[in-house]
Amino acid sequence: DFLGGTVAKRASTLAAVVATQGAGLALLLVGSPLMLDAVVTPNDLLFGALAGLTGSVGVALLYRGLAMGPMSVVAPITAVCAVVIPLIAGLLFGEQLTPLAALGVALAIAAVVLLGQDASSADDTGVPRTAGHVAQAVRIALASGVAIGGFFVCLGRTAAPAGLWPLAVSRSVSVTVFLAVAWLTRQPWKVPVAALPPAIACGGLDMVANALYLAAVRQGQLSLIATLASLYPASTVLLARLVLGERLGRLQLVGVAAAVAATVLIVANS
Repeated sequence: DFLGGTVAKRASTLAAVVATQGAGLALLLVGSPLMLDAVVTPNDLLFGALAGLTGSVGVALLYRGLAMGPMSVVAPITAVCAVVIPLIAGLLFGEQLTPLAALGVALAIAAVVLLGQDASSADDTGVPRTAGHVAQAVRIALASGVAIGGFFVCLGRTAAPAGLWPLAVSRSVSVTVFLAVAWLTRQPWKVPVAALPPAIACGGLDMVANALYLAAVRQGQLSLIATLASLYPASTVLLARLVLGERLGRLQLVGVAAAVAATVLIVANS
């Protein structure tokens, strides 16, 4: 998220998404010989494609919101929605939570809310953001979270024998969608040279994270795994503080502590 927001500040949202998603796809294709033994069904391909569509929308909105900032508000709000959607889906699929695991989930949701509090109204340039600007970023973050939550659910519906191929389908769909949008709207889709290093790093980290999530959700409950994955705003908030100079409020510090406690509760009781 932090690197994606950095790229989106230096290039258009469309260019940032094409570059980062393309870098992730390239990384996955390099490792494709390791997936030759996978058994893929039409169901895996379908949910992989749906994950690509929902993920495309979610990432585009997320990068737009992060570019508008502040990052320490946008990322946690997105995460709240991203965890609620899989949580509801998991319970509808028949998953059950132990009391302590349920407490951990509640604490995790509280953590991401706290992480979005007391953020600075100015970025590293010192230019204050208007209330309307921040409000628009919040709306974008909410929509992004719903779409990313759908991405989590779709990937969770694929089977283990399919390996990483659903993820390859997902990423191929997202890259194709954004290239098509660039062609239809005649928008530039190339990022400046200065933005290439963070774009490549962002795409690589994003692909590794998605692969780890896919491996985890096939062995554990969707409601718990997605909750743990959605605690990432803690690192985004800290990076925004250390690199961009965004202020870290007291409630955000409490949120970081709550995220750690939630992780311990969920892992110990899942």
